[in-house]
Amino acid sequence: MANFMDVARHKPHGKSLLGGAMIIAGTTVGAGMFSLPVVGAGMWFGYSILMLLGVWFCMLMSGLLLLETNLHFEPGASFDTLTRVTLGQFWRIVNGVSIAFVLYILTYAYISGGSSIVNHSLQGIGISLPQSAAGLIFALLLASVVLISTRAVDRITTVMLGGMIITFFLAIGNLLLEIDTSKLFIPDGQVSYAPYLWAALPFGLASFGYHGNVPSLVKYYGKEPATIIKALCIGTFIALVIYLCWLVATMGNISRVQFGDVIAQGGNMGVLVAALSEVISSHWLNNMLTLFANLAVASSFLGVTLGLFDYLADLFGFDDSSQGRLKTAAVTFLPPTVLGLLFPDGFLIAIGFAALAATIWAVIVPALMAYKARRLFPESGGFRVAGGTPLILLVMLFGLVTAACHLLAMADILPVFG
Repeated sequence: MANFMDVARHKPHGKSLLGGAMIIAGTTVGAGMFSLPVVGAGMWFGYSILMLLGVWFCMLMSGLLLLETNLHFEPGASFDTLTRVTLGQFWRIVNGVSIAFVLYILTYAYISGGSSIVNHSLQGIGISLPQSAAGLIFALLLASVVLISTRAVDRITTVMLGGMIITFFLAIGNLLLEIDTSKLFIPDGQVSYAPYLWAALPFGLASFGYHGNVPSLVKYYGKEPATIIKALCIGTFIALVIYLCWLVATMGNISRVQFGDVIAQGGNMGVLVAALSEVISSHWLNNMLTLFANLAVASSFLGVTLGLFDYLADLFGFDDSSQGRLKTAAVTFLPPTVLGLLFPDGFLIAIGFAALAATIWAVIVPALMAYKARRLFPESGGFRVAGGTPLILLVMLFGLVTAACHLLAMADILPVFG
């Protein structure tokens, strides 16, 4: 669920449809994609594809339901305002806490993933560090960028996004040419794959988290639902295609048995990249894959922490002076960095917890708001998502089932591959 709060700052000069779609795609795709082949190893390729298609549809519908509610308010109205007016103070607090939790836990996840991939990168040039030390270096370097200014984050993230696109297609293009179709469709002769789908469902949800940008698009385009709908559909579809290519590239080159070894080593980003590096014959393309992983986790970290930084500055009333920014930085970065030092291999666990909280603000709350808004504004005559109440119930059911799957997997009731 990468940099989902603030990629909207990268607005194109002209209000083009492509610009809005790129905001959504750039927000959606990030370091979280590295969890997909690892958690999908149990159900393997076919069920992974089905899971992603189902999650993409439900998350697109929840985004459209959020848009429906948002269009009843003036452009610029925040998620907080929408929740307060439609659902009341209780849900406003629940939603605010869930957003803050997602931002904090993703910051920790990206410190964990960053420490793993930085460590892997350093080992490639003969430098060996404890993973906790690599995580500290990663957090300090990128936290200093956030501390400097929002403009610094904007400029660096823009460069990183461009680099991600180039390095992704260079590395993945080579992996796609080298796939072994027998690994995709006849992994290891087992017959039981479907039961592993349920424990992977929360990670699919976490990979389609763009909902914080829906109010930003309404503010950007104004009350132009047709354009925003197209931007959401195109942007999330681009993310879906990238994820599908990523699954083909990884599962077509690493066998299901080998994924067991990746999971046994913690399933972190560096472990997965190391496994892929073994099947890429070109040293140069290996470097492209490693660079992509570094850029993905760094850009995700910057986007998420900038959103958390601004949220906490507003919450605690810290000003934008040097002293105020230092206070905000301490509250923003110290807790997840300490967690990163104590538990350096918690990337997958943290993504799962982020998905648990995201079921509230990105799925259940948008569905509830749309249901209530249709009763608060019955004569508005504006945009309304097709499907009526049954669609709202479907989206809510998806959120509740996903949250339940995470809790059941934590309790060892659902099977988890490894």
